[in-house]
Amino acid sequence: MKKLFLHLILTFITNVMMGQGLILEKVVAKVGSEDVFYSDVQELYGYALAQNPGYGPEIQCDIIEQLITKKLLVDQAKIDSIYISDVELEAELDRRLDYILQNMGGDEEFFRTQYGKTPLEQKEIMREPMEEQMIEQRIQASLIRDVDISPKEVIEFFESIPTDSLPFLPAEVELGEISITTRISNKVKQAAYDKLEGLRKRIIDDGESFEDLASIFSDDTGSAKQGGNLGWAKRGTYVPEFEAAAFGLEPGEISEITETKFGYHLLELMDRRGNNIKVRHILIKPEIAQEDVQATYAHLDSIRELIESDSISFEIAVKRFGSDEVQSYSNAGRMINPNTGDTFWETGQLPYQIYFAIEGLEINDISEVIEIEERGEPTYKIVQLQTKTRPHRASLDTDFTKIKQFAIQSKKSEVFDDWMKKKVIDTYIEILPQYLSCPNLLKFTSDIKP
Repeated sequence: MKKLFLHLILTFITNVMMGQGLILEKVVAKVGSEDVFYSDVQELYGYALAQNPGYGPEIQCDIIEQLITKKLLVDQAKIDSIYISDVELEAELDRRLDYILQNMGGDEEFFRTQYGKTPLEQKEIMREPMEEQMIEQRIQASLIRDVDISPKEVIEFFESIPTDSLPFLPAEVELGEISITTRISNKVKQAAYDKLEGLRKRIIDDGESFEDLASIFSDDTGSAKQGGNLGWAKRGTYVPEFEAAAFGLEPGEISEITETKFGYHLLELMDRRGNNIKVRHILIKPEIAQEDVQATYAHLDSIRELIESDSISFEIAVKRFGSDEVQSYSNAGRMINPNTGDTFWETGQLPYQIYFAIEGLEINDISEVIEIEERGEPTYKIVQLQTKTRPHRASLDTDFTKIKQFAIQSKKSEVFDDWMKKKVIDTYIEILPQYLSCPNLLKFTSDIKP
């Protein structure tokens, strides 16, 4: 805690003096045409301590190693004339800032409170480190892009692992799904439309506050807290129907009722700056009637019976009855694990509704109808258990795909490490003597190089 306190005091003093035009800075290491600055080391050191106060000063050795590695990549990018275009950089900066602002409800004043800068000022501060990060990623990707692996290499990789070191893999399943969102009746839709039409008349005819009514009635609970304010957004942010209505308004104008997949919207354009608009809305979602839910259950259960009686295959049923808005629809119904990008799920990763639904199923069995929330909407599905493994030691027979993934990552690491060794030999690197007590930095020094 004492060291962290001293670090915070040093950071505060440095910031104050930089604000006065006195720059306290020194170079910890020179890497070709690039420099590793003391302030960068201390900033990362402070962050590391904040994450884990148990770290000691020796963690700075690892931080400097990481920074030298990053600078080697940037130096190589300059040699290879790899650069980031202004258009790419601007797009990435805008994307990052838009994401931050959206999480703040588009409140620029709150942004200034948190960052001490306006979004435009913060954008300029982010520009140089963002460009460097994008260059690092591009040169690293270019080094390992073409790395591939043969089945023979996968086998050799597996056989090189001592038997007692083979990973113990948890139970995994592969699942298929047919997913359907409840169809809402026209009667229910009309009721939602009429409710919003009534609110529109209260605003236009009776002069009631759009902001107050949004706070009370809008089903978009996030923006309702801000009086319906969605903040600043650029063209392309919203779904097409909403965007067409919003960009067709003049500041202060209130729209006709607009339908999107989320429900019915009433919009007011608050301000416009070129292709950026600030809009607020009231959303009324049609309430799903119990008879509509029952109809969905009955429909899915009939599909289940068709598959179990062999009247139709699971894959054909997916295409004929499933929703094309879910990812599995384009994968013959197979559910993709978002954590890994493949079709294997550790049982502990499954949503609890699916976990309990497949408990006790045999291979190719189909679950009862499940209700689960997806994309903020209640969705109903039946799930097929397609493969299942028990906890086991990795083997080529059952886990070839996983072992191949491990092997190709290992090969990419070897390719990158070999490149780094050659790059260190060919690059002028100088490190402040006080840091040469770090064993992991000796590989960068000239007297250690071959």
